[in-house]
Parts: sequence; C-alpha cells; structure tokens
Amino acid sequence: MFEKLELIQRRYDELSQLLAQVEVATDRRRLQELSKERAGLEDIVSMYQEYKAKDKELGELEALLNARGEAEMTTLVKEEVSKLKERQGELLGKLKLSLMPKDPNDDRDVIVEIRAGAGGEEASLFVGDLFRMYSRYAQTKGWQAEVIDSNQSERGGFKELIIEIKGKGAFSRFKHERGVHRVQRVPATEASGRIHTSTTTVAVLPEAEEIELNISPDDLKMEFFHARGAGGQNVNKVSSAVRLTHLPTGIMASCQDERSQVRNRMKAMAVLRARLLDMKERKQSESIDKERRMQVGSGQRAEKIRTYNFPQNRVTDHRVNLSFHNLQQILDGELDEIIEALISKEQVEQLEAAVT
Repeated sequence: MFEKLELIQRRYDELSQLLAQVEVATDRRRLQELSKERAGLEDIVSMYQEYKAKDKELGELEALLNARGEAEMTTLVKEEVSKLKERQGELLGKLKLSLMPKDPNDDRDVIVEIRAGAGGEEASLFVGDLFRMYSRYAQTKGWQAEVIDSNQSERGGFKELIIEIKGKGAFSRFKHERGVHRVQRVPATEASGRIHTSTTTVAVLPEAEEIELNISPDDLKMEFFHARGAGGQNVNKVSSAVRLTHLPTGIMASCQDERSQVRNRMKAMAVLRARLLDMKERKQSESIDKERRMQVGSGQRAEKIRTYNFPQNRVTDHRVNLSFHNLQQILDGELDEIIEALISKEQVEQLEAAVT
C-alpha cells in the first residue's frame, strides 16, 4: 500500500511541475485534464503527508521514552504517543478506502431530474418538497442550485423539475438519491384523514464538460417558444424558452426558467451534454430515456429506495434498512446521515469485493 502511496505522491509532484509550464497553460484541454487529475489526488496526498509527519513525530517520542527521564515527563510522552497512534490508525483507514476504485464522475456537477410518479397531484406536490430538500442540502455544502426546467401542475405542484447543482463532489453525494421516493401522508384535501401513498422519481446525471463532447452545430435542432406557467399559460410574451434536439440520437433538452434566451440555451445545452455523456459512458445506442427508467423504475408504489412517512415522523432508506425519526429536518436538507450510511455500505461492499 505504501509503495502505491509513494507513486501517487510522485505523480502529484509531477503534475504540479507540468501545470507550471507555459505550453500546458496555453493548451486548454491539456490544462483541464492535468488540473482535474491533480485535484483528484490532493486529498490522498494530504492524508499521506500527515501520516508520514505523525510517523516521524512518533519515532522521536518513542526515542525519548527509551531515554531515562522523570516519571511525570514519561507519562506525558506516553499520552502523546497514544494520541498519535490513534490518529495514525484513523489516517490508515481513510488511506485504505481512498485507494479503492473511485467513480470517475464523483467530482462533477450534476443534473437532477425529479418527476411525479404514482399518486396524482400529491405526487406533484412532493416533487416540490424534494426540490426544496435538495436545494437546502446544496446550500449547506456551499453548492449552487438552479432550476433549468419545470412543468407546474394545476394545484401548485410540479409534474417535472430539472435542476443543476454546481460544486466539487456534488455527484458523489447526489448519486445516492436516484430511484423512487415514496411518500405517505394525509393530503390537505382528504377530509376523512386517510393516508395517501404516492411516489416521485429522481434521476441524477453527471454534468459533462464542453470539451468532452464534440457536438456539431449541424446535429442540433434549436426551437424557441414562450415559457409556460401553470395551466399552460404564457408567463412572458417573448419566445425566450429554448428546446434543443440532438438529431443523431433524438435526445431533447429544454429550459424556460430564465428570461434571457441566451441563458436558457446555455442551460439546455448543459442538460443535453449530461444526457449524451451518460449514454456514451453506458454504451447505449438507444435514447437516454431507457437509462432513466433503469435508474428510477416505472414510478409504481412498490418500487422504492426511500419512504417518507409523515404520520410516524419517519424516513426509511430501504437500501440500508435504516429509519430516521426526524422527517422535517431531513426535508429541510439534513441528508448527510442518510448519505453517509449509504457511502459506508458502498465502501464495505468494495472492500469485500477486493478481498474476494
């Protein structure tokens, strides 16, 4: 393991030298590739350097213990040695995990698509709840969340919401949200107090860099239309909304959130690139819609990754079989406890696979 860590340290130093060269700084693609590779090594190099520093300090203290000294001083040194060994153990565990195969998309920005499934208007209302939850979670991480496209329902919910979340490591956290989310609660319109079950589906796509995909202008069909509000009414009189169609694949992306036609085109292009990258990475020849169905299922009530039970103030993630009795806090964006449990499960599975 330490031989591999030394190789990573040398590669990190080599990348730092390359990035300082003028010929690299003037080559956009090369600069981006090397910068991305170096950024991916920063955390592990930092932990390894700290581990080596602790190891050196530990050696000096143990040498001090071997020398004769006052009993009080010996006790203090032993306490410090114990703390250093404990910290080294923590670092060693993290270093082992960091050497496990990493999802190459983990550091990317993401496109999150939330859609109403089974349950009618109640499902549409929960789309808005999940949007609020994800927006607040992004805010706690210092990430930026923006609406790209939305389709509002008659009673204030959303049939569909597509958001872009920008921030380092966004995909590594949000990828655990893809699937069917089931909600159980009493609708405001339910006079008898009967609990209603509905679902929403969430698809999470890593966002592609512009230089990663060469999309020819000849392969794009661009359409402009009026942005729509609830009930299909125009919310402005200018054709600022944009719909892009990638002609070779038939994949479409649209944006109507901005009043600026240029901004809407940029956002729609980001969604289109994400969908094309997802298709490219999974080597599929058909539409990205099939991949989204693989992620989220059909939206039926029996297909679920997580259940939000309002009467019992409980959120249950079925992948780790854990329940959390702080539903409102979770909907307010406190998702880390659930996501950490899912990451831990993923890491255990990776370690077990490595051993076998």
